[in-house]
Amino acid sequence: MERLAAVLRAEGVEVITTREPGGTPIGEKIRAVLLDSRTHGLAALAELSLMFASRAQQIAEVIEPALERGQWVLCDRFTDSSEAYQGGGRELGSDAVLTMHRVVCGNLHPDMTVLMDSDPETSVNRARRRNLAARNNESTGSDENRFERESRMFFARVHDAYWKIAGREPDRVYMVDARRAPDIVHAEIVAAVRQRLKGDAKAESGGHAQS
Repeated sequence: MERLAAVLRAEGVEVITTREPGGTPIGEKIRAVLLDSRTHGLAALAELSLMFASRAQQIAEVIEPALERGQWVLCDRFTDSSEAYQGGGRELGSDAVLTMHRVVCGNLHPDMTVLMDSDPETSVNRARRRNLAARNNESTGSDENRFERESRMFFARVHDAYWKIAGREPDRVYMVDARRAPDIVHAEIVAAVRQRLKGDAKAESGGHAQS
């Protein structure tokens, strides 16, 4: 996401980057609860509600003000991730997630979603290594491995849910094979964003992309 933002900025596009859960001081506190391995016994609906609580704050504090200023917003995860992880992984179903989206987010949807597809085991192992490195570099000892401790079946359901979203909304979701070298993946994402969005940058005030 940051590499894409750097390319867009070099081409004169005003871009901000953010992440979910988190992205605001309140959202980061919610993130700490959601992702910490020490958070035990969190009910699936409570987890979903906390994800949308962080998202509501993000929309009010970051996304909508940026769009009103005519900026592009690149967001690491959005409602698709809730549909995949809570709807698919936790087996709450898509309807519950999409209903929450309508209540919390209204008609706000990304103009484009980049789905970086990989096999679940590779993705989880990469996330575990990233989170371990982050924990070792922080004096606070933060631990964001709660989801990475889930079963293979959980991540198989998450992966299947992402594919269903991509099949349902092909005009919005661009799937890229993330198993390849990072430079190749980055180049494909940049080309796809240019093709889908950049041509309209001068005609429209702002855009919201999710990765």
